[in-house]
Amino acid sequence: MPSTSPDHPWPLQRRFYVPYHDVDVLNHLNHAAYFTYMETLRCDYYLPLVGGPLDPTRLDIIIAEATCRYLAPVPYGSELVGEIAPAAPLGRTSFTLLYRFTIAGTTTVSARGRTVIVCYDYANGTKREIPRDRRAMMTRDAIDPTLEGW
Repeated sequence: MPSTSPDHPWPLQRRFYVPYHDVDVLNHLNHAAYFTYMETLRCDYYLPLVGGPLDPTRLDIIIAEATCRYLAPVPYGSELVGEIAPAAPLGRTSFTLLYRFTIAGTTTVSARGRTVIVCYDYANGTKREIPRDRRAMMTRDAIDPTLEGW
């Protein structure tokens, strides 16, 4: 089963600076901002798998479910390290992406997210199988979701 050990790290990470417009009246990162951060990570991870130019209009996926667990407050001006990885196992037409956000310079996990993604043929309005080459790459990168509390 895949893991998140140092020998098998999450395949992609990016840093997010917490700007003023993402802070709520309690002076911490608003819960809705995580969904935008997850979207950015999703494009960072998935678009290169599609191949060709990094053009979001080339996405062949649709979101079926999005969830976020908020674990620690993040104040204005902080920096987050966001990570993304597919969850094992992948389905036939769908897969799950996991997200982890850690306050930079600490081990404090501020949030964990999850999206269920369906491969989708927009021209025909139907779901489709995960392309074989993408399945192989996502399987290579997959982690065990139970290690992240899912």
